[in-house]
Amino acid sequence: MSYIRMRKQADGSTRYTAVVRIRVGKAIVHQEAKTFAHRSAAQTWAKHREVTLEDPAALIRAQDGTPTLSELIRWYIDSFEQISKWQRSKQTHLEFLEKHSIGKSNVFALSSAVLIDHIRSRRAEGAGPATVANDLTWIGVVLRAAKSVKQLPVKPEIVQEARTACRELRLIGKSRRRSRRPTPEELARLRTFFETRDRRAEIPMQDILDFAIHSARREAEICRLEWRDNDAGCRTGLVRDAKHPTDKEGNHRRFKYTPEAWVIVERQPKTTEYVFPYAPRSVGAAFTRACHVLGIEDLRFHDMRHEATSRLFERGYQIHEVAQFTLHDSW
Repeated sequence: MSYIRMRKQADGSTRYTAVVRIRVGKAIVHQEAKTFAHRSAAQTWAKHREVTLEDPAALIRAQDGTPTLSELIRWYIDSFEQISKWQRSKQTHLEFLEKHSIGKSNVFALSSAVLIDHIRSRRAEGAGPATVANDLTWIGVVLRAAKSVKQLPVKPEIVQEARTACRELRLIGKSRRRSRRPTPEELARLRTFFETRDRRAEIPMQDILDFAIHSARREAEICRLEWRDNDAGCRTGLVRDAKHPTDKEGNHRRFKYTPEAWVIVERQPKTTEYVFPYAPRSVGAAFTRACHVLGIEDLRFHDMRHEATSRLFERGYQIHEVAQFTLHDSW
């Protein structure tokens, strides 16, 4: 509904303020007003706004303004991060998109063309086909949440349209399997580097490096291992919430320790419930920093998992036996 409010000015003139109110039941959910010099102009504006605000999308824009993709990403993180307890890689990618120029986009104006242009620009900057495919994945997740939870009139379907086009244009694809293994010389240099620093560093990186090589555990898994889960008789441990495409939470899986990995575990001080009570991000950063200082190129901490797996096969283990150590579901 709308009405016109008339007010006399000090100079004797009259001003007309059109007031538009939107009610849901008895509650006023939105109100806006605009002042004019003539009653007819105020009436025309009020009628136009009433018709416009019948569109739910227009009403939401009037109530909240037009949110940007960055604002929706931040809302999604703040609302669901602690509840969902998602992996660090998802958090990092969401925060990257939040700060990227695509984040400035008006979510109501987002289209498949805008997303395709974003992917094209990212590839031109050097990002890989699998990385930019994840851009679309997480943008889609945020848009679907915004539509279902906030009832925003966004269009999650544009993500699939963009994905189909990007596949045909060969802009996105699956990641290539890495085959990088550290050389004996690189490992020796890393051990020496960490040995000279572990005496004064909080994180025993030399032990963690060797443990990764002998256990095939990811850095996040290493930092989640708990003393109570170790079985000394069978020399097994438990990875809680093991990585899985869909069922990570509650996916606890028991694995075998190699003799070398067990020795490393047993010499750790039992100061907390965790065998290695350190932040995975700090472990990864320390490894990356060491490689940079030593001039070791294209080596990631995750490559130690590949190294461990390769060593198990080289010892003569069969695929099903190696999986008892590595917890691989497929090869």
